[in-house]
Amino acid sequence: MDPLNRFETPVTFRLLRAEYAAGLLLSAGLMVAHWDAINWPVAVGLFAYIDIFGYLPGAWAHHRAKGRPIHRGYYVLYNTMHSWLTAGAVVALWGWLVHWEWALLAVPVHLCGDRGLLGNFLKPFGVAFEPKAHPAFTTFERALAAAPEGPGAARPAEVPATVGRAAAAGDTR
Repeated sequence: MDPLNRFETPVTFRLLRAEYAAGLLLSAGLMVAHWDAINWPVAVGLFAYIDIFGYLPGAWAHHRAKGRPIHRGYYVLYNTMHSWLTAGAVVALWGWLVHWEWALLAVPVHLCGDRGLLGNFLKPFGVAFEPKAHPAFTTFERALAAAPEGPGAARPAEVPATVGRAAAAGDTR
């Protein structure tokens, strides 16, 4: 992936997930190593707040919408609560205002678990809130798999012109 090709192939996606799985193993291993020192109500709260405020409202709206689009605000909530920037701010504020403690590892356990185990990253507006293959991306993946490799390779005929125009225009949906 680069700034002009913002997608992952199946192999690079698996490698990215493997990196997060390693982060999960490290974070969880530290929690196990310091099991007796963890304030468990704090750990559970820090693990849960991310989904309570970030995932559950959007999941509820998505299921109630029965296939219709949901408000973008749910995506913003999800992405904000599942962002390493927000998580880092929460951990830093907790450490500064309360104290540094092993329970804070619940935050990277949650985010690394979402990405490493479940493959859930931030949600773009143009896809369903719950995982569902987007027809344009499915078409794009097939065309990419059939494309010759290397610089100057011919563009496959199967790529719809609208997909090419959207990418050239920098469409960020």
